[in-house]
Amino acid sequence: MRLKRSIVAAGLAAAALVLAGCGLGSADDGTNGKEGAQDNGANRDEGDAGDLSGEITFTTLQLSPTFDDYINGVIEDFESQYDDVSVRWIDIPFDGAAERLLADASADQLADVINLNPDLAYPLAVDGRFVNLDDAAADVKDDYVVGAWDSFSYPGQDGSYGFPWYLATGMSIYNSTILEDAGLDPDNLPETYEERHEWALQIAENTDSYALHPALADGFVIDLVKRGVTIANDDLTEATFNTPEAVRFVEELQELYEVGAIAPDSVTQGHRHEVEQYQGGNLAFFMRGPNFLNIVSENAPDVGEASIVGPAIVGEAGLINMSVMGILVPESSQNKELALEFSKFITNGENQLEFARTTPVFPSIEDALQDDMFMEVEEGSAVEEAMRIAAEQLPDAANLRPVYVDDEVNEAMIQNIQGAVLGQFSAEEALEAAESEVTEILQRRS
Repeated sequence: MRLKRSIVAAGLAAAALVLAGCGLGSADDGTNGKEGAQDNGANRDEGDAGDLSGEITFTTLQLSPTFDDYINGVIEDFESQYDDVSVRWIDIPFDGAAERLLADASADQLADVINLNPDLAYPLAVDGRFVNLDDAAADVKDDYVVGAWDSFSYPGQDGSYGFPWYLATGMSIYNSTILEDAGLDPDNLPETYEERHEWALQIAENTDSYALHPALADGFVIDLVKRGVTIANDDLTEATFNTPEAVRFVEELQELYEVGAIAPDSVTQGHRHEVEQYQGGNLAFFMRGPNFLNIVSENAPDVGEASIVGPAIVGEAGLINMSVMGILVPESSQNKELALEFSKFITNGENQLEFARTTPVFPSIEDALQDDMFMEVEEGSAVEEAMRIAAEQLPDAANLRPVYVDDEVNEAMIQNIQGAVLGQFSAEEALEAAESEVTEILQRRS
């Protein structure tokens, strides 16, 4: 059987550099900022009123109009501290943001403060386009969750380049009815891949339900990293994930598929199909954030009532995954000092807690994660218990998906792994083919 797929040439980055039109820092996108004065809500000492002056532009990704009141309020609080400071806010859609960012960088029109995740920032960060915050923000670095701060560190670059802003993480969510039907104890939930595997086998043997949905395209790479597998070497010239740990993981997935713990059509499906299966009462467990429990309760009340939560599953490396959105300051900013102070302000503990009260995200300031809003749990509330678990595990979490694992790299891996899970070839054959394809991609890029 032919394992190797044809590799499609990737020209998106080059094409994006010459895209015309409005960019992240362009006034043509419209502004949302307002002027005014409110009491300062920061929990850090800010500069004296005469220290800073001028205007900066702040761009965010798809936060308006939902969070207009919050963002405008933070801007007003910041401006009220200074005699002559103005922050102009521009919000853009997430779709097309990467192309706009590259186009603005090419035209030297980046905004002064930019809201990005580590993946979107990667192409420009490795090109030295952002301020190294290990140096420029050393005074506040230790306030942030270590794994969140390190999410903006990049291969081949010293330092870190983004203020972590808001975080998300997943925990294990279980349908207790299915667990009980399988003879499993909902009060003693699994915490490791090995324990989860044994539970999945028992569910397949004793019930008509499926144990889990692999969601390979979304989670396979993260699962490998959790198991202590390194995806590529340090200089990103060679893939390195064909290891005994990876072989064992794929073989476990093969076994679960063979015994019926995984639905046949789920091997090639992603998270959306996983959600549908769980809400339909057909799936015993999966990983998701606390806000999902509210959605389940609305769409499938019986399943929501049966849902219980436990800690994230960990592997040999003992790692927990997080997602991070951040704030970056380009080197091209003409007012870096003001841009840095605003970035510190919007990501301080009090402002992040206020944001978390408006939407189910978590602050990146470690002390803020100890706030009562996360730690006080109403008895019997799965949502509040999930919030507590998430807040407790975030200080030890990290952004586990490497920034160089983009759609092209991920597809090269997943197409081969899907075939292995379906029994078309062995785990060793699939990983060898996938590793060879990813090495070709990395060497072409290098």
